[in-house]
Amino acid sequence: MTSTQHPRAAIILAAGQGTRMKSPLPKVLHPVGGRAMLDHAIDAAEALGCERIVVVVGAHSPAVRDHVVKRLGGDAIAVQDPPLGTGHAVRAAEAVLGDFVGQVVVTYGDVPLLTAADLAPVFAANDGVTVIGFEAADPGAYGRLVMDGDQLAAITEAKEASPEVLALTTCNSGVMAAPVGLLFDLLREVRNDNAKGEYYLTDVVELARTHGAPTRVVMAAEDAVMGVNSQAELAVAEALFQTARRATFLAEGVTMPAPDTVHFAFDTEVGGGTLIEPYVVFGPGAKIASGARIRAFSHIEGARVAAGAEVGPYARLRPGADLGEGAKVGNFVEVKNVAMGPGAKANHLAYLGDGEVGPKANIGAGVIFCNYDGFFKHRTTVGEGAFIGSNSALVAPVSIGAGAMVGSGSVIVADVAPGDLALARGGQSFKPGWATRFMETMRAKKAAKAK
Repeated sequence: MTSTQHPRAAIILAAGQGTRMKSPLPKVLHPVGGRAMLDHAIDAAEALGCERIVVVVGAHSPAVRDHVVKRLGGDAIAVQDPPLGTGHAVRAAEAVLGDFVGQVVVTYGDVPLLTAADLAPVFAANDGVTVIGFEAADPGAYGRLVMDGDQLAAITEAKEASPEVLALTTCNSGVMAAPVGLLFDLLREVRNDNAKGEYYLTDVVELARTHGAPTRVVMAAEDAVMGVNSQAELAVAEALFQTARRATFLAEGVTMPAPDTVHFAFDTEVGGGTLIEPYVVFGPGAKIASGARIRAFSHIEGARVAAGAEVGPYARLRPGADLGEGAKVGNFVEVKNVAMGPGAKANHLAYLGDGEVGPKANIGAGVIFCNYDGFFKHRTTVGEGAFIGSNSALVAPVSIGAGAMVGSGSVIVADVAPGDLALARGGQSFKPGWATRFMETMRAKKAAKAK
């Protein structure tokens, strides 16, 4: 039979304490590509078509539990308490899976680069135990896969291996799949008579062979099965993720003169023909249309940039920023939750928060949308073709009509009708000769002090 004839489930182990991370944030919630490692594991399970996903958490980490409940619901939680090894952790999921019948794969919440494509081969057969292996550049402390022809004979931990087994370079990723009934039947036979007194998932392989069940290995790239246990390993995983994303966008026609300096999130969308200059960072939720230009040292998160629009250099687009075709956000401009119509411009030193800027409107240098009164956010609307003079403050809620103008240095607290000019600044006065007299007096004082 093929795997397509059987339902699929995933058990994701996320109960480890992650002490080597030395961080108050639980290990599996550390991000890679702007997304928690645990979410990458859940994404892969969902992409596999798993109709049931169970995440095994520890009693020590309510933050992980809350994270899973928010995404998958409380029915996806199994608790391992106390922690007694990987086999014990998988058994904690048995009751949660209930009457599920089909194949189940065991994965890990700290293996963020493993994709559905890497996992799919474990479901090719449904009559035994299948393990994902990899060829290790430095096998070190990895468990070795000992083969018997095309069957997996055993998984031997490095500390228990003979010199002959240590010479093997095919290693265990920890990922395993089997029919759900077979897996839990075998786990009930696993014993903890080892140095750690723990129940090891790897013991399932030899038990399966004693019962005549096939034991197979499918291979994946070493990078794909990389586990993260420290901040240094997290940085390596991030670098691998970024390298893959850059290669994808380059292949799709995105121009990046210095790709190693550009950082993407897991869900960044960039159309071919877009230019991304050096040192640009994309947070989650960025969507860049074909033909846009993202200039150097800009940060874009939760924002949409249309074709022909230009961002930066040194610009920040926050969630809700929406730039229409040909719009321009320039040097040191921050935009949050503002839609800018086609051809609208804010070229210098502005803050636009909560509102709308009409097509071809011009926002001068130093303009601020005063959107927060200390308790609530309010909206500012700038009409089509309006001109907001430099160093003006628009105190929301306020509306500037189409074709209206605001004189430089104004503080606008009331709506401006279309086509009107609004001025809100003190009158300019003159004191003839005052500057000359002041300069002469101060020069004299300075000269006297120097004697």
